[in-house]
Amino acid sequence: RRINRIDAMRAAGVNPYPYRFDRTHTLGEIREQHGHLEAGNETETRVTVAGRILLKRDQGKLIFCTIRDRAADIQLFISKSVVGDTEFDEINELDLGDWVGVTGLVMTTRKGELSIKVESAQLLSKAVRPLPDKWHGLTDVDTRYRQRYADLIINEEARRTFEIRHATIASFRKTLHDNKFIEVETPVLHMEAGGAHARPFLTHHNTLDMQLFLRIALELHLKRLIVGGMERVYEIGRVFRNEGISTRHNPEFTMMELYQAFGDYSDVMAITEELFVAAARDAIGTTIVDINGTPTDLAEPFRRVRMIDLVAEKTGVAVHPSMDLEELRALAARHNVHVQQQWGTGKIIEEMFEALAEHELMAPTFVTGHTVEISPLARVDRNDPFLTERFELFVGGRELANGYSELNDPIEQRLRFEDEQKAKEAGNAEAGTVDEDYLRALEFGMPPTGGLGIGMD
Repeated sequence: RRINRIDAMRAAGVNPYPYRFDRTHTLGEIREQHGHLEAGNETETRVTVAGRILLKRDQGKLIFCTIRDRAADIQLFISKSVVGDTEFDEINELDLGDWVGVTGLVMTTRKGELSIKVESAQLLSKAVRPLPDKWHGLTDVDTRYRQRYADLIINEEARRTFEIRHATIASFRKTLHDNKFIEVETPVLHMEAGGAHARPFLTHHNTLDMQLFLRIALELHLKRLIVGGMERVYEIGRVFRNEGISTRHNPEFTMMELYQAFGDYSDVMAITEELFVAAARDAIGTTIVDINGTPTDLAEPFRRVRMIDLVAEKTGVAVHPSMDLEELRALAARHNVHVQQQWGTGKIIEEMFEALAEHELMAPTFVTGHTVEISPLARVDRNDPFLTERFELFVGGRELANGYSELNDPIEQRLRFEDEQKAKEAGNAEAGTVDEDYLRALEFGMPPTGGLGIGMD
């Protein structure tokens, strides 16, 4: 039926997909300027607006439509006596989902509904496919994520998420600019997949006839810039990890990474809190957010606790990577935590933390003191050679950030890379390799540095 309507319009010399349309106002601007208008009033303000038809009611000689643009919704009040019989019938042929442009006077109905009294209307784009059901929307999660465009049409919350994300990224940029960081862009195609534990995507460069990896992190190229003397750099960019997919994980996602010369992980924790607090204020107007039903003020200092202490809280046994491997395996077994044969004590402690404690970290919490085994790019803790000066930030039971005092000793970094290479050869597909070019950069000298990564999505 909709396609037949398009054919009829074209036969009558009307283009159902015109090239452009000039608005005088967005719907949000009209609401802002005339939202105070009392019921039953009609102004002399003539506006030209556009939007998608979401609701339509035919009441004989009157048609009421609700249209939506990016900013807001507004009602169209269409009277046959104003637009004339022919145009009234044309408007009545419009379907839900069609884009329409109208000119008319701003008014309110007797019930106080801000409206536009339409004088003329033009179809801007004919929707051939009907919209999802207004009341139920897209309830299937898979469909929502695969057909995001359809979800956005119906779901106001989904559109709001995009606005908050935009405001958050803009806030990060402002905060980092104010802290004298420089934004850069680094290569997406890497010779070695490093900077994180993840399976990479492979690609092939035809001219060079060589295998390359899509980056799994921004880290190693940003630290090359610290070696070059840039001191404070950051990047907001896409990274790619060839692993599980769910509503929590996407194979490609946006990371923000920053590196600050002459600082350590305590400086980076401080700027992490500053970034989160500023983003909340800029994106939603308050530092108080709802985390699983609990109001939480991000402006309060984030809790700091070592990973080994959280495991001890849950098991009742003090754990440390220096302890006997079999003793730690037995402890994991008693708490139903699966352990692989090749894992050392550090990896087992991490698995116990993830299984027993991570999901309970609702309020913002810096988990610190990760073991050396699971932190190949972090500096050893200055007070405990079995731990590193590393933290992860957890909110609502999810890891949102990761940072550390960066390892800048090229000799030790080579040993760590070689351990990673051995783990990879033993079957760990997420382990790294020996990145000779990065080691060469470190050999030129990298100053003391703190680094941070935040998954923006």
